[in-house]
Amino acid sequence: MASISENVGEKGQEGPIRCIFFAEFHHIAGPKITCQVPDNFISKDIFDNVSVYIIPKAQLQRSTITITLKDYKILGFPVKIDDKKYARNAFYFNLCFVCDANARTVHYEPVVKKMSDFLMALEIENCFLSASDDKTRLAEMLAQVMQDLNLHKMCTLTEGTMTSHLKVVKLAPEPKPVLDHQVPIFLEDKETFQNDQWDLTTQQVLPYIDGFNHVARIAAAADVENNLVKSCVQNLVYYGVVTLIPIFQYSNVYAVTPKLRQLGDDIKLQERCIAYASKLPRQPASFRDIYRMYSSMTYGITMKDLCQRLNPQNLRINERRLVQFGMIEGLIRRVYNYPVLLPGASCSEEARNNPIYKYFTGTYSLDEICCSTGQSTAQIEDIIERDPNVLMISK
Repeated sequence: MASISENVGEKGQEGPIRCIFFAEFHHIAGPKITCQVPDNFISKDIFDNVSVYIIPKAQLQRSTITITLKDYKILGFPVKIDDKKYARNAFYFNLCFVCDANARTVHYEPVVKKMSDFLMALEIENCFLSASDDKTRLAEMLAQVMQDLNLHKMCTLTEGTMTSHLKVVKLAPEPKPVLDHQVPIFLEDKETFQNDQWDLTTQQVLPYIDGFNHVARIAAAADVENNLVKSCVQNLVYYGVVTLIPIFQYSNVYAVTPKLRQLGDDIKLQERCIAYASKLPRQPASFRDIYRMYSSMTYGITMKDLCQRLNPQNLRINERRLVQFGMIEGLIRRVYNYPVLLPGASCSEEARNNPIYKYFTGTYSLDEICCSTGQSTAQIEDIIERDPNVLMISK
């Protein structure tokens, strides 16, 4: 099985590199391994079965390719160098790492790409790869890389005047499952991300990530199946592109965290906050007003109450972005409401007939219930207010 590994749904534990091999396309013999350490780790029979993925067609060039076999997983980054000096006017090669079949390899992807780029530069500079059938120096490099990465997670390669520093990125824990009512928001400027960096489904989802649309709404707007959207968002969270925040509503209640003190001391954090939360960039809000709004957030005070009292528009504050920044930086937290049907309470006819009561267990927040039932917060709150046997717990 072969796939372009743009997703991080990969399971398994981090494991060592078992082999590194260099394959190229010979204009007569076709794809073949011309150098590997240890020798003969990947047999000719195994290679012949997967060579179509190791030296693939043009559309898969410069894509991360993962091939899972019974015992091994092969990670590569095929490269094509166009030049009339080569037979067939091009030189094709692929540097591949081999790990155990159940090992996770996503953390090796940047290393494989960077080393492939280093070899490509050497080839363009002095035909390092194609000038001779003697691959002794290349074998020394592969052995050094495998040993250093397995032992130290980093390696420095030097050949002539060229140097490359390779480092295995720390394997981040897999993000928690994404829920329908969560809102993805970019951690950096959305315009800095190029669509061609992502798979087609993610490209379809990206335009609807605005820091206000929750996952279920994004799925409907993008016309993408809900679970696919969740997988895409989880992938983006893994790579640190987005984080997840609660749905914004004026009925929401927020409370400050101890980190708000840091905002009072950190000038750079203050500058970022002012730039993010100001209504007009050319007329920034004052930090004093921003801090006052944050410090006024507490139990029992909704955003609507706060806006009526402090009038953020007159203070040149965009209250929605103020909340976004506070959630991203951990300056504030959302206070959720959980409806609970009192145990032993005699259920009214409405309670027996209304399926929404099954959510009144104290484990579902209003946000979750709204997303699951399609009802508004006001509609659910109205049901709760009319039934003395249902209490609302805030936490």
